[in-house]
Amino acid sequence: MFDPSRLHPAARYYSGAAVSAANLKFGQPVHETHPHILTAGELTPGITAQEYANRRAALASSMTEGGVAVLHAASLRFKSGAVFHPYRQESNFFWLTGWNEDDAVAVIEKTGPNWDDYTFRMFVKRKDPKDEQWNGYRNGIDAARDIFNADEAYSIDSMDSLLPEILQSAKLVFADVQSVPDCSKNFLRRFFSSKELIHPARTPLYPVINKLRVVKSAAEVANMRKAGQISGRAITEAMRHDWTKEKDLHAFLDYQFAVNGCDGPAYIPVIAGGDRANCIHYTVNNNTLKGDEFVLVDAGGEYGTYITDISRTWPISGKFTAAQRDLYEAVLKVQRTSVSLCRESARMSLEEIHGITARGLVDQLKSIGFNVSMNNIDQLFPHHVGHYIGLDVHDCPGYSRRETLKRGHCVTIEPGVYVPFDDQWPKHFQGMGIRIEDSICVDEDSPFTLTTEAVKEVDDIEALR
Repeated sequence: MFDPSRLHPAARYYSGAAVSAANLKFGQPVHETHPHILTAGELTPGITAQEYANRRAALASSMTEGGVAVLHAASLRFKSGAVFHPYRQESNFFWLTGWNEDDAVAVIEKTGPNWDDYTFRMFVKRKDPKDEQWNGYRNGIDAARDIFNADEAYSIDSMDSLLPEILQSAKLVFADVQSVPDCSKNFLRRFFSSKELIHPARTPLYPVINKLRVVKSAAEVANMRKAGQISGRAITEAMRHDWTKEKDLHAFLDYQFAVNGCDGPAYIPVIAGGDRANCIHYTVNNNTLKGDEFVLVDAGGEYGTYITDISRTWPISGKFTAAQRDLYEAVLKVQRTSVSLCRESARMSLEEIHGITARGLVDQLKSIGFNVSMNNIDQLFPHHVGHYIGLDVHDCPGYSRRETLKRGHCVTIEPGVYVPFDDQWPKHFQGMGIRIEDSICVDEDSPFTLTTEAVKEVDDIEALR
């Protein structure tokens, strides 16, 4: 007879099958099958099952009694025909469950006044050996309950018959219709769009989750710090080399992120030589690099689905010209000042830091010959100084930049100057584009820079070669 007491304390087994999880196949890593990726107790890298449970409890606590939150997993996206893109889970769904498969629905129902008075249900794909032989392993219904800790787990095929009763009896339904896959057979889309079925009391979910997600836990910060450390070292290593093609530098960074421990790149990088840096989101990365120009790199890896965001600009030759040094130092001075304001004690918002950054750039650029003021600085600095980061590169969409920064907020600080070929600007700076960006975690009295391994001082950059 199977004796569960003989298992490792962290091991799990299925009472129905009476086999260890280590002997089963899942659609994503679990500790028993991938101990080189997950430590005991973790559901995803760095994040424990307990933390996921605490997140669901926090969401339930933020809802009124009788409230029901409904979240739909992201769909698999196809590139062409049967060729699909790597799967990326919908961020709110992932933040609450750790589940990393498509065709799933999570339902969190507030059942009482206390912190842990809630029911967590999941509707997921059944395990299917024949389909899994072709399309990869699945987690399955048992895993939703026994590993991902759903109180109740059902086949996604039963959602249409089981979910209506839960939703129709709810006092208030929290859901984001835009995140529901656009499929005529999808019950949730029919429920939220049909005049006959629409719930009389429905409200968006994302503002509630944004307030929870925007303040990062110690584990989340640790994941972002790991991604920042690996990414920063990769960018510094890239500065040591004499690149001639943007695509080669792009490939080098992607490889360095992956081989040194990141899941891979967090986003398509910008590798912009010369005046192509004046295109803020230049990502085709298919041109040549010339030794007398700058290259602007905006790149970062992710770890455990948490991202890092870094921008660095350096002379392709390894040596700054006088004009390059003057413009670069102007941006760097402002960046240092703006980073220093990312502390709770400063009582600043990202919007306020943006204003200080713009004024700082005006002052610095005037000192090196630019005829610039607050009335036209947006011609040279057209984007915001920063954004929230976390699971997404632009995290918690819809959360205001006017909120005062507090401990646990993670943001970017990225002043930039982009000088077009226009004779209203000094000729020796025309065609240069510079952005210097770090990922920062706000602490009480000082900013915690997550990306410090990416060097940015002129002397440090030149010393690499």
